[in-house]
Amino acid sequence: MNDDLCVPSGVALIDTGFGYTLSLIGGKYKMLILYVLAEHKLLRHNELKRYLGGIAFKTLSVVLKELEADGLIVRKEYPQVPPKVEYFLSDKGASLIPVLNTLCEWGEAHQPS
Repeated sequence: MNDDLCVPSGVALIDTGFGYTLSLIGGKYKMLILYVLAEHKLLRHNELKRYLGGIAFKTLSVVLKELEADGLIVRKEYPQVPPKVEYFLSDKGASLIPVLNTLCEWGEAHQPS
């Protein structure tokens, strides 16, 4: 066993902290959404859609609901017409940003020229 790894041998990956983290941020858009919210602090649905480019409206809605259910973002709804909804990182979501920054740094160091 490599002591540098957080996954003990003989334990299913999904049952580890690594597996849990991947379950929260895995997928095509979750990390991007977290990063955009970290940069802009507070965004509405259509603003997020613009920053993410080619994401479908329904796909964005589904991913936002998953991130909210996992406690990574907060959805604030204002009782007005037309409805106004804003999204921002929760404390739990903000605590993931250093992890995402580490992934970014690794990518910058290893990206093909």
